[in-house]
Amino acid sequence: MIRKFGLIGYPLSHSFSPEYFKEKFKILDIQDAEYKLYPLSVISEFEALTAIGMQGLNVTIPYKEDIIPYLDDLSPAARATG
Repeated sequence: MIRKFGLIGYPLSHSFSPEYFKEKFKILDIQDAEYKLYPLSVISEFEALTAIGMQGLNVTIPYKEDIIPYLDDLSPAARATG
């Protein structure tokens, strides 16, 4: 089974993350993972991503604070910085 990782935000056309993680997975010989961009025009579209079994996400502006209500847990450092 392929583990799914990605980046959410809007816009994402400038992101270098897919290439970065593709190379990182290759170097570390991680063959069961993929990293994709998930542009969300509104944060409520995030709920649809939970149905596809995401293992982890990076979050860009404008959703760094808006994502918090969707999380199960928040580290003390993240809570302190908002």
